[in-house]
Amino acid sequence: MRRMMNMSDTPPSRAVEDFLKAVYSLQQKTTERVSTNALAEALNIAAPTVTDMARRMEEAGLLDYRKYHGMVLTDKGMALALRVLRRHRLLELYLVNELGYELHEVHHEAENLEHAVSDRFIEAIAHKLDHPTLDPHGDPIPDVHGNITTRELVALNVLDLNTPALVSRFTAENDEMLQHILNRNFRLGVAVCVTHRDPFEGPLTVMVDGDENIIGHAVASHILVEVDS
Repeated sequence: MRRMMNMSDTPPSRAVEDFLKAVYSLQQKTTERVSTNALAEALNIAAPTVTDMARRMEEAGLLDYRKYHGMVLTDKGMALALRVLRRHRLLELYLVNELGYELHEVHHEAENLEHAVSDRFIEAIAHKLDHPTLDPHGDPIPDVHGNITTRELVALNVLDLNTPALVSRFTAENDEMLQHILNRNFRLGVAVCVTHRDPFEGPLTVMVDGDENIIGHAVASHILVEVDS
């Protein structure tokens, strides 16, 4: 019990911050509670380790965990997850805008930095970048109070044919997929229009800034767009 109490009395470790951030990410993709197995896969750790950490974080008031029924963040856990997410996404934007990093290079760099820099440094970055609301992937950046902006976006693979839209967010599962998308000339803010979609989840023909492009159905599901009204 002493160790469980200490978790709430000391600054969170990198493992705790990564755990809560992963729960948050999975919560955004489902209306169900986050399962132990899903979290284990996301963090690349064993399911029993997830269970042990979840129990300790519940004791610290960070999670609502139920055996066999998964977990959700408490208000306290959500606040901490959003704080880490703010750090991560501001760092990614700073790396791209100020230090010349390529988009596919920033995620792992920010993963390391987000746990190491001070709150003062993060807020200096926010000021330097004029308090942005979106990171370089198009993901929303929580503000200092944990508020986060939502937008009505649709995946490119299900966009209605011949509907003008703007590329607004990338949700690629890894750097290789992101690089593949960028190599197809998809960029945030670029105008796109799906002109043909092969059946049975076949490839899509997409006009990208006026040029015809072919992209796979699965990859297109990780390109989110906003219909151009």
